[in-house]
Amino acid sequence: MTISRRDALKAGAGAAVALGASGGTGRLFAQSGNLIMKTIPASGETIAPVGIGTNRYGVGESEAERAPLRDTMARFVELGGSVMDTAQVYGTSEQVIGDLSNELSIRDRLFLVTKTDIRGQIVGTEGLQMAFEKLRTDMIDGFLVHNFANTASELAVMREWQAEGKIRYIGASTSSDNQHGDMVNLLNTENVQLIQINYSLGDRESAERVLPLAADKGAAVMINVPFGGGRTNSLFNVVEGVDLPEWAADFGALSWAQFFLKYIVSHPSVTVAIPGTRSVDHVNDNFGAAMGRLPDAAERRRMEQFFDSL
Repeated sequence: MTISRRDALKAGAGAAVALGASGGTGRLFAQSGNLIMKTIPASGETIAPVGIGTNRYGVGESEAERAPLRDTMARFVELGGSVMDTAQVYGTSEQVIGDLSNELSIRDRLFLVTKTDIRGQIVGTEGLQMAFEKLRTDMIDGFLVHNFANTASELAVMREWQAEGKIRYIGASTSSDNQHGDMVNLLNTENVQLIQINYSLGDRESAERVLPLAADKGAAVMINVPFGGGRTNSLFNVVEGVDLPEWAADFGALSWAQFFLKYIVSHPSVTVAIPGTRSVDHVNDNFGAAMGRLPDAAERRRMEQFFDSL
C-alpha cells in the first residue's frame, strides 16, 4: 500500500500552515521567515531554491485541465518562485507553459529550462526552434541535453545560440544513477553552466562524485525526483505513519515535503530542486522549504541517520 502526497500533507505538522496560506503569503512567511536565495556560479544570478517540474503538464486545451496549472503557476510566482523545468518529450508541457505564462503575463518572472528530444526525432536547430515557439519566448534561460542523447552535436548548436543571446545557460540532464559517469565526463570535458541530476534523502549517490565536481567546475545544479521515483520508491512511503521529528522545526521544516526538500537544497553544490507540482496546495507546502534557514552540516547528518533508521 502506498501513501499519497495528499495524505502526507494532511498528516504533516505543517499542513495547517501550508494550506492556510493559499489566500496570501502572510502566514506562510510569518511561520517560515525570509526567502532563501541560491547563486548560479557562472553569472552570480540568484534564484529561489525550489522550482517546479512539469512532467505532468502535458494536458489538453480544456479549461478544466489547464485551470489548476494556471493557478499553480500564479501562486508559485507570487511566492517568489521562478524555475520551471520542462522537456520536449513531456507531451504538450512546453506549449502549456508558454500559453499560461503568456496569459498570466509572468514570462519575465520565470526562469525557463527545457531539454532536447531524447528520441532523436527533432534535433539541432529544428529542435531548439520548436522549443522557443512552444514556450512563446525569444530567450530560454536553460537548455539541456536530455539524458546525453546526441550530446556533442546538440551542445554545438546550443553554444551558437548562446553566443547570439538566445540561451543563457547550457548543459545536460539525467535522472538515472547509471548515467552519473556520463555527467562526470561532461563536467570534465565541456564548458557547461547548468546540469540536472537526481538526488534525494533516499538516493544520495550523486553526492559522491557529481555534486562536488559541479561545484569545482562552477556549474549550477538542478535536482530532479526529489521525493524519490514513482510510487514504489516514494520517500512518502518510507515515512508512512511516522511523525515528523520535533527537531525539524529548528530549521523550519513543518511537513515531510519541506523536510525532504530542505535536505536537498542545503547541500552546498545544489542550486534548485524541482519537485513535480500541479496544485496550489503543493506549491504552498513545497515553498516552505525555500523559507527561513537551511539545515547545517550536523543537522544534515541527523536527517540522514533518522531516515536511514526507518
